[in-house]
Parts: sequence; structure tokens; C-alpha cells
Amino acid sequence: MNSTTSRLHSLSAHRYDRITRLFHWLTAAIVIFLFASAHIWAFLAKGTDLRKGLQSVHISLGIAFAGLIVARIVWRVFGGNRPKHDTHPAAHLAATLGHGVLYLLLLAQISLGFLFRWAQGEPFTFFGLFPIPAPFAIDHGLRSTLGGLHDNVAWAIIFLAGVHAAAALWHHYIIGDSTLKRMLPMPRGDLRG
Repeated sequence: MNSTTSRLHSLSAHRYDRITRLFHWLTAAIVIFLFASAHIWAFLAKGTDLRKGLQSVHISLGIAFAGLIVARIVWRVFGGNRPKHDTHPAAHLAATLGHGVLYLLLLAQISLGFLFRWAQGEPFTFFGLFPIPAPFAIDHGLRSTLGGLHDNVAWAIIFLAGVHAAAALWHHYIIGDSTLKRMLPMPRGDLRG
């Protein structure tokens, strides 16, 4: 093994693999878009093409997001690397618990989104390609409750994701450890021998 390969292996052992990083940043981007789009259409007049189009993209991206989260969980359990953490064990435990809660909230949000749409009784499709039929009947009277829960869980996700981002920045700029760097791509300079 030459020195460049050895250095690359050493650096990659302290960072998450590319797929894990891709899943992380895709999740962040989609969560931000889904949250923003739901709040933007509240300002648009009901029945307009723009509002309907934004809702359609929100729903379709939510369906894609369900697949992404399932793939991310499968990858986390069966694939990817686990870089060593360089934080205090209590901080590491708090981060692990925070990640677990975030995953549970994301799964709850996806489930609530599907249940809410099915309770509305309106057909919805994945980017117009195919419909997503309800696997069972849902009382239309639950629309308001499911919609409220969907909104509340969205705010909880945004809050917890904000804490997650703030903690990563705290680790990077105040503590000076590698917490944030583990989820960023390797700088090109690090690949040179």
C-alpha cells in the first residue's frame, strides 16, 4: 500500500462513507423543501394552479422521501462505516439519542402524511406516474387531527434538526473536534500525498 492510499484509508476511517453523507444531505434538503413548501402554499389562494402544483410536488417528494428514509435506515443497519467519535461519552450518547428521536419523528411524519392524504379521500400520485392507493379505509373525520399532527411533527423535526445543526457547528467552531468534518466531503488537499 503506497503512502497516498494509506493516507486516504486513514482519512476515510474518520469520515462517514459517501452513501451515508449523500443520504444525510439529501434528507436535510428534502426536509427543508417539504417544510418550506407547506408553509408557502398557505399564502397562496386556494384552487390556483401554483398552489396545486406546489402541493403535488410536496406530496410526490414526500413519497420519494419515504423511500429515502427506508434506504437510509437499511444502509445504517447493514452498510456504511462508523467513524470513531472524539467527543465525551455523554455527548456521544446524547447525539445517539437525538438521532434516534429524529429517525422516529421522520418515520412518524411520513406515516402521518400518507394517512392524512388517504383521510382526505383524494387520489394522489407520485409525480403523476402512478397513484398511491389507500391500503385500508380511513375515516374522513380524522383529516383535521391527522393534518394537525403532521404539522406539529414537522415543527418538531425542524426544531430537532436545528439543534442537530447547532451542535455540529458548536463542535466544529468551539470544541474543535471532527464531528462536522465526518459528514463533509474530504477536501481535495487531503487526498494529496
